[in-house]
Amino acid sequence: MLAAAALLLLAVAPAWGEGGLRVVTTSTDLKALVEAVGEEAVHVKSLAPAIHEPHSVEVKPGQLADLRSADLLVRIGLDHEPWLTPVLDTVGDARFRAGGPAVVDCSRGVELLDTETARVKSARAVHVHGFGNPHYWLDPESARPITRAIADGLARVAPGERARFEAARSRFLEELDARLARWSRAMAPYRGTRVVVVHETWPYFARRFGLVVVAAVEPSPGVPPSPAHLADLTKRMKDSGVRLVIAGPESDVSVVDHVAARGGARGVTLIPSVGGDPLARDYLALFDVNIERLTWALARR
Repeated sequence: MLAAAALLLLAVAPAWGEGGLRVVTTSTDLKALVEAVGEEAVHVKSLAPAIHEPHSVEVKPGQLADLRSADLLVRIGLDHEPWLTPVLDTVGDARFRAGGPAVVDCSRGVELLDTETARVKSARAVHVHGFGNPHYWLDPESARPITRAIADGLARVAPGERARFEAARSRFLEELDARLARWSRAMAPYRGTRVVVVHETWPYFARRFGLVVVAAVEPSPGVPPSPAHLADLTKRMKDSGVRLVIAGPESDVSVVDHVAARGGARGVTLIPSVGGDPLARDYLALFDVNIERLTWALARR
């Protein structure tokens, strides 16, 4: 499919805006953070939509053309983007290879979780987190090293604009600090709350806001739960006093409802990426939405 799409690269003209740096990201979260740092100096497009199956993205021919004409590629890194390698092979631009001059790997400089856990891919597994859990953007504190990497990357391709990028980053971090204080106050009464997650998306978020993740509905990332696994899980939930089952918009609602009901908990859907809900329109608003949903659910238990 990608090979056929490559034939269309020259025929599909990317609709970039006039002027400014052209940046392609691998997620809507990174798109939002590039826009926060670059402001009017950048035009940004995300290869991945806000909501999709974890670690699986179908890249369209027009997006291949966007990438080919981009000044910078900003990616999550680790093993979060197995779909990106064939995309880069199709584009065939050495600038975007690992360590290339036009690549920003935002995982570098982030304090990663689960790096000590040995993972072996099985025939059943869709993916594994082999280099640490890749959902690090869901700790708002991670925005500091992420935006540091973005500012440096933008300045690498536009050195004359470094002061502009640094000033925008400082303004963003000032607002981040104010919001983080507000989110932490809202979650303070619920620190220590035990939760179950559907997918291993939320350990960074949980650590930041004091939630204790007891288990995951998926026995390993991408593997559907068996009836035996669900029976054991719901028993553990009752025994350990789990209050919430945290799902994502892509989660199987029937499974979430079953686990919550059998485990004596309440289900809540959190948004993992910017744009996954109309109110989650930028990076800071993403946490506004999730903190409001969590506190609403917890206040009613």
